[in-house]
Amino acid sequence: MKKNKKLLISIIAISVIGIISFQMLNKSMDKDNLVDDKKDVLALYVQNENGEYAASSAKAFPKEGYVLNLEKSTCKNGSSLFQDAVTKKINLKIQRNDQCSLYFDKEVPSLKEYYDKVTKKTEIPNFANPATTDETADGLFAMEDDYGTSYYFRGAVENNYLVFGRDSLDREMLWRIIRFNGDGSVRIQYDGFKDITAERFLRSFAIDLQSWNENQGDVKYAGWMYGGAANETSTSKEQAQRNETDSTIKMAVDNWYKENIIDDWLGIYIADSIFCNDRSTPGKSITNWTSDTGLGYAANAIGYGAVGRFMTGNNGTSLSAKTNPQPRFTCPQDNDKFSVSTENGGNGALTYPVGLITADELVAAGSGKYNTTNEDYYLKKTTYWTMTPGHSFQHIGNPYIFTQDGKGILKSYVAAATATINPVINIKTEYLDKFKGTGTL
Repeated sequence: MKKNKKLLISIIAISVIGIISFQMLNKSMDKDNLVDDKKDVLALYVQNENGEYAASSAKAFPKEGYVLNLEKSTCKNGSSLFQDAVTKKINLKIQRNDQCSLYFDKEVPSLKEYYDKVTKKTEIPNFANPATTDETADGLFAMEDDYGTSYYFRGAVENNYLVFGRDSLDREMLWRIIRFNGDGSVRIQYDGFKDITAERFLRSFAIDLQSWNENQGDVKYAGWMYGGAANETSTSKEQAQRNETDSTIKMAVDNWYKENIIDDWLGIYIADSIFCNDRSTPGKSITNWTSDTGLGYAANAIGYGAVGRFMTGNNGTSLSAKTNPQPRFTCPQDNDKFSVSTENGGNGALTYPVGLITADELVAAGSGKYNTTNEDYYLKKTTYWTMTPGHSFQHIGNPYIFTQDGKGILKSYVAAATATINPVINIKTEYLDKFKGTGTL
């Protein structure tokens, strides 16, 4: 059991001091709040851009953009100082021969305020090109998901960092915001932890080298879950894609979630949002791959849905990068919409509301087309698994899964290979106002 653990829920901010109150000052505050016969008993201190407090000679309280620091503000001889919970007005009842010092912090915006105010862009980026600059500095791009319109970050983003919780080693966990989901929840990917000794955050992976599935010889092992027992050959697509048995990687991710989220009492903050494990089989007319049987079971060659979006067979037997990749945030098959409950439109097959990033989210974030190097966009450059199946060659039945490669490259690895794991979770909409800061590291 971890001792003296405090729940940490905040966006990282640089040099923000004394963030105590989340309330704004009422805009109507003016010089009438500081009557002349009491001006000698009041001292105002206002926080500057460097986080330092400077004495103010103003005749009125600071207005919009500042918040009263109730812990730091004091009165020496019994005068009362409080802020009305409803009107947000500051109330002073000053005794004679008293001196009060009022400290005002620069207001730190919440994640909800950021989302409410951010510009929602209507244009569609060129997904074939790697995004090497912050393409969402002036607003977020939009794409439909299973809940509505999702807004996502793209490129060399520097203001989508988030701190949430502590890991099993009692280290603050660092995350990156992938997107705001269509229902208002926020999708985040594990990004690292705080090194207490060095007092800085280190980018790292959550789970060391791990195979997607240790079993081979059947395309059913492309599933987050699959039908039948391990080493039991599937006899149809329906049987192969029954969500009955956990994959090797799902078991590892579930165990991580329990140790770092559930055991730390953080589960209340996590939304049960859909994770897509797209096992749709569009066939050779879409994948343009002559070996594609479209069957989706046993050892038959197959190109799953994402192959049609990111790769092409060029009417041949091999696959290459598609010149116009087409990511999507909607999940083609209901059976692949992994969730804990069916109430949100998911399949209800999960134990915990945790999954992985998809290949579609990598491309939307700025990776560029398949097999393109991009070491500048915001996602980590370690080799890690996505949740998106790729393809399987004929008579082998060993499925490939899309990965993020070490140089920011969208690649694919055979499921029995090993790569690192960075879990993805979703923060509930109702808690977004609890996250404060600028989003910068």
